[in-house]
Amino acid sequence: MDTAAEKNLLRALVELERAIHAPPGAGPKPDLLPLFSRIDELAGRLPTGTDPALAHYLRKKSYEKARLFLLGREAENQAGDCRRV
Repeated sequence: MDTAAEKNLLRALVELERAIHAPPGAGPKPDLLPLFSRIDELAGRLPTGTDPALAHYLRKKSYEKARLFLLGREAENQAGDCRRV
């Protein structure tokens, strides 16, 4: 990751991942809408020249792929229906 915007985006994506995969009974269901809004806001702050793959994942709301990309684990991403990656 090169920018503070990418680091903040990764933190938000990890938070979303944790909220989605929280064990049942671990508390009330998390409200995911604020997390989605935060991710969209952070994605909008990414600088010009952001890797096209990352921009594509975020446009398509492929948050798991975006998280793996930011973690340097792009090879784990499977091709989607759009055939982008």
